[in-house]
Amino acid sequence: MDTIQEGTLLWEPSDETVKNSEIHAFLHYLQANKNLHFHNEQELWEWSVTHIEDFWETIWQYFDIQSKTHYEHILTERKMPGAQWFTGATLNYTEHIFRNKTDKRPAIIHASESRELAEITWDRLYEETAAFQKTLQNLGVEKGDRVVAYTANIYETIVAFLATASLGAIWSSASPDFGTQSVIDRFKQIEPKVMITVDGYTYGGKAFDRTDTIEDIQAELPTLEATIVIPFLSENPRVDGFRNPMLYEKAIREKHHELTYEYVEFNDPLWILFSSGTTGVPKPIVHSQGGILLEHFKALTFHHDLTKKDRFFWYTTTGWMMWNFVVGALLTKSSIILYDGSPIYPHIDKMWEFAEQTKMTVFGTSASYLMNCLKNEQHPAKTYNLENLRCIGSTGSPLPPEGFKWCYEHVKQDLWIASISGGTDVCTAFILGSPTKPVHAGELQSRGLGAKVESYSDDGKPLIGDIGELVITEPLPTMPIYFWNDEDGSRLHESYFDVFPNIWRHGDFLKVTERGTCVIYGRSDATINRGGIRIGTSEIYRAVDQISDIADSLIVDIPVKDGGSIVPLFVVMAEGKELTEEITAEIKDKIRTTCSPRHVPTYIFQVEDLPRTLNGKKLEIPIKRILMGEETDKVANVDSLANPEALQYFEQFAKKKMPKLT
Repeated sequence: MDTIQEGTLLWEPSDETVKNSEIHAFLHYLQANKNLHFHNEQELWEWSVTHIEDFWETIWQYFDIQSKTHYEHILTERKMPGAQWFTGATLNYTEHIFRNKTDKRPAIIHASESRELAEITWDRLYEETAAFQKTLQNLGVEKGDRVVAYTANIYETIVAFLATASLGAIWSSASPDFGTQSVIDRFKQIEPKVMITVDGYTYGGKAFDRTDTIEDIQAELPTLEATIVIPFLSENPRVDGFRNPMLYEKAIREKHHELTYEYVEFNDPLWILFSSGTTGVPKPIVHSQGGILLEHFKALTFHHDLTKKDRFFWYTTTGWMMWNFVVGALLTKSSIILYDGSPIYPHIDKMWEFAEQTKMTVFGTSASYLMNCLKNEQHPAKTYNLENLRCIGSTGSPLPPEGFKWCYEHVKQDLWIASISGGTDVCTAFILGSPTKPVHAGELQSRGLGAKVESYSDDGKPLIGDIGELVITEPLPTMPIYFWNDEDGSRLHESYFDVFPNIWRHGDFLKVTERGTCVIYGRSDATINRGGIRIGTSEIYRAVDQISDIADSLIVDIPVKDGGSIVPLFVVMAEGKELTEEITAEIKDKIRTTCSPRHVPTYIFQVEDLPRTLNGKKLEIPIKRILMGEETDKVANVDSLANPEALQYFEQFAKKKMPKLT
């Protein structure tokens, strides 16, 4: 791998690119309508995070947000948690999507391993959404009811979501590759009334029937009243074991309806996403209709520079917040592109081939995919016509400088690379690209407008040029309005506000450079992040605990220099047992089926003991930092340990085995 120094200048936008950008148009709007003059984007960002009420009101006005009732206050109080935005306003997310209904361009372009490339017109999207809305109404779905989806990344899922949101009902989705218990742990918390599901899916050329899994999931959902089944694996799926089943075609049979919109409070729920912590079941994060609407308008228009000319793609599943983000691109008049299946089947260049076929303008993917192309010495520019491609977006983990370099050498020279970072917790990116700024190797171009992102030292002081904790020091409209079933707010507080009082701590390591760019250095907490989808260590332990030969376990996610990570699992065997190939295979299979395939550990090692605090807590974060090369006495208080001698194994592991693994 050819190395390149972090911060090396790789690309600068042309004067024409800057002049035609959406953010340039916004600067002119501010000058003409607000008498605000900014010389550069850094000045604009500083205004947006110091005058946050003025900034977000301007976003409301600029995008002509439609509200049945006017807002009384932009922001009730600058506090976290508990900020209330645009109180008194009532609106509907789906209404803003269909403002863009047109016959001049497709709404959705889609394909999968089992479906040929096809386009969905805006008329068809509207008709099927209206018909699906009518079906949901017939099933008794009302404002505040939960509709859950165990579905693939296909256009029918978007129809179901838009219909759900139009009624003021609350959406939540999981990818069909999620295991039984992982789905139960998520959906059971929110007591759904209706479930939308596929019968199975195809990945890597293999078919995966999920009908038995769906039955097992539904057996644990006592509130579930009906199932709408999308035949995806089979034309005639077996549905007799599902709760009150109906096929998708029947759900959209009653065409010629007009969509109606339930106007909800700005701070009423739109969807529930799940992001795991290190303990307990996954966190049910509730985002508001209005907050998501404003944030996605802002991020996708200004930072991704999307317009009606674009065809926007991000490789994702319905279990990742990037799916929700892709749907949001419909707000910008762009056409969105969906793909369901393996990104490297039947060959590693599948997504570049797909980019050519769809005339993709923005290609969003994971850092791990780009690095995989680099390692396998792929040369997309030699094989595919990528003349329409203007931007590569990367997220999920930090894209190293070498990944940037590969894109310019082997994809396209005149290319804007927008490496972004955010999370399920806010359902957006708060460090993003900018079409008007240069691209430097390994760096994210800019902090999001309205997002006061900073790097904090351990004692809560902002840092420039040094690595610290990624924090947000002013409220954002897409911060969770609450966690489901968290009546006193304690779980929300513990998740983000227990380190720095009234400051959002995100759980990433961050450096802000002198020029305002950013570098992400991976997770600073103990969650497992694979391809941007996080899962809590507790979910892994729950799966491993079902294996009687295992007495205890500890898992950590270690970022490595190629932009990916390794995930070693350390197991303590039951008395008289040894870790064999059979037990290793059993562990991997249990995690694959109970949690998800992407969270199977990279390696499994047997250890004699795991270090614990005096109150019995595993040392996940200290072990992670030791394995990353930090000194033990700087990351662990040995005096607080019940068994400090257990650290010795990990100290030796870091010196002798880690270099070979990375």
